[in-house]
Amino acid sequence: MNDDRQSQPQCGTFTGLDEIEQNQETEVSTSQAQVDYDKGKEFLEAGDAALAASAFHNALIGFEQDKDDKGIANASDRLGDICIDRGEYSQAIPLYKRAFSICENHEDPSSKLALRKKIAAAHRSLKQYDEAIGIYLDIIDTYGGYNNPAGAVEHLETLAEVFLEMDAGEKAADAYRTAASIHANFNHTRHAKELMDKAEAIEAQK
Repeated sequence: MNDDRQSQPQCGTFTGLDEIEQNQETEVSTSQAQVDYDKGKEFLEAGDAALAASAFHNALIGFEQDKDDKGIANASDRLGDICIDRGEYSQAIPLYKRAFSICENHEDPSSKLALRKKIAAAHRSLKQYDEAIGIYLDIIDTYGGYNNPAGAVEHLETLAEVFLEMDAGEKAADAYRTAASIHANFNHTRHAKELMDKAEAIEAQK
């Protein structure tokens, strides 16, 4: 066990899930895993990503031994962020997915949404566009269910950018038009026009 706890993780730095983390910090914990996790946050604040990664890696092993789901989710999320900072997107995705699964089991919708955004962005960075698009569409639907037009518009614009990266101009224009219509429904005339102009500019390039 000691050898495992001291080994270096394969990836690097982190931010963590706010909601789970707040819940966890309200609980008094003297476990070694929690000590390692707190050290990781301190190293991050000091700008030392390598030491932070090592601390979070040790924390993850400790949380696994303690069967602490919240700790596992937080440590996995932190390590996923470090992977992203290092450009190790393929290593970040399974870490985020592990945290997502735990959040799903604990019915934590806000953390699930945050993790879906991270997973989608990682797929996009890897040019795994089908995976990214599917997640972004789910995110847009989620914001619709929350009656959160700002979140829906933001991710429709992101979706349009992904389509442009794929040279799918028609789909990008459709995404911009949909976002524009949401703004128009709320009498956001200037924003609606800006997005319609983007759609028309794309279509003019055909």
